[in-house]
Amino acid sequence: MPMTSRSANPVNGVLVELNEVSFIRSGTAYLDGASLALRPDGRTIIVGPNGSGKSLLMRIAHGLLKPTHGRVDTGRPDGSPLRQAMVFQRPVLLRRSAQANVIHALALAGIPRRSRREHADHALASFGLSRVAHRPARILSGGEQQRLALARAWALEPEILFLDEPSSALDPAATKAVEDGVNTFHARGTKIVMVTHDLGQARRLADDVVFMCCGQIIERTPASRFFSTPVTAAAAGFLRGELILDTGPPASGRGDGGASF
Repeated sequence: MPMTSRSANPVNGVLVELNEVSFIRSGTAYLDGASLALRPDGRTIIVGPNGSGKSLLMRIAHGLLKPTHGRVDTGRPDGSPLRQAMVFQRPVLLRRSAQANVIHALALAGIPRRSRREHADHALASFGLSRVAHRPARILSGGEQQRLALARAWALEPEILFLDEPSSALDPAATKAVEDGVNTFHARGTKIVMVTHDLGQARRLADDVVFMCCGQIIERTPASRFFSTPVTAAAAGFLRGELILDTGPPASGRGDGGASF
């Protein structure tokens, strides 16, 4: 049975830790024995072929899904919950103004009513959205909607931010704006965990890289090492643009899959 704990490892300073996590539906293991420790610092970028379990891993780490097997530990040493946020590939926006979308998130987070508007306006300004604050969120451009999702997350001051391909459908200018936003979070000290199919983006943003294939974490290494001398043949083939259809764990086990940075 899945197990969830509210206390992260106080010795190692880990925010979220997955221990041998699996996710099985109708006899198929979509995630198979994944172990991953996420420390407060750095930008962890998750890459791999389609269907490798990247988004699923992130949703389990964020608590949106429960694993079939394994354990997820998350929280602070004192047992209090982490402040978390997640930005999806397609933002989930309410049928109200951009400003009201941020205010609603602040209300759910328990921010006092008297200070919500000020917080929301500051967040919108931080992502260049002040001029569209009173426009309906759902008529904004794709890039503006994604920046609104980032502004909404920013207002919550998360300790860890999960991003699932936040710029996959955007043009280069909008993509750069999203990347600038990610770096704004990083500069504030927010832990970044992000899935992307764009290897150029991964090179620009990553401090360390998690490479997944066939529901497993095959490799986890610092970004400079991953892009220059990947540990596994599967990762090397992926970087060369080869079609990776089926790989089990590497011959020596799972590379650095259980490592933490």
